[in-house]
Amino acid sequence: MSIVGYRRVSTVEQNFDRQDLGDADKLFEEKLSGKSAKDRPALNAMLEWVREGDTVVVHSIDRLARDLRDLQSIIQRLNDKGVSITFRTEGLTFSAKSNDAFATLQLQMMGAFAEFERNIIRKRQAEGIAKARAKGLFKGRPKVVDDAKVKELRQAGMGATAIAKELGIGRATVYKSLRS
Repeated sequence: MSIVGYRRVSTVEQNFDRQDLGDADKLFEEKLSGKSAKDRPALNAMLEWVREGDTVVVHSIDRLARDLRDLQSIIQRLNDKGVSITFRTEGLTFSAKSNDAFATLQLQMMGAFAEFERNIIRKRQAEGIAKARAKGLFKGRPKVVDDAKVKELRQAGMGATAIAKELGIGRATVYKSLRS
């Protein structure tokens, strides 16, 4: 039986300092957005690594998931393996052996708040981008394709597939660049 820690921050600039998990036998950490569980290597590695009787410790619910369905799915997956999970900040523990209706209600409410917060952040971001575009300050992602190089390779007789391989871009990007 192991104590397994899981810590997540959203960006590489952030650190794990505030997420004290106590003594853990194994620690999984990542610096990625929590918007989706499927694209998080450390989370998926932890889910594969844990064994029956283990306890996963997470600082808070929003560090594990920002989507209520992901949150419930992760907890269910752990419990199905005979693994319990504890959220230190909220003081909640879930295991296959316990059937605490109040704890489940709290989890669903906290998970819903985490998802709501994520949606508010996305809305604010979209509003900020719209205002910046209106002022001419936001141009989208910086262009990484050298249109002149694409056209030069095309004039040299290279096809779209060869150009894409040469420049490490997709064929659709080559065609878009040639049209511009």
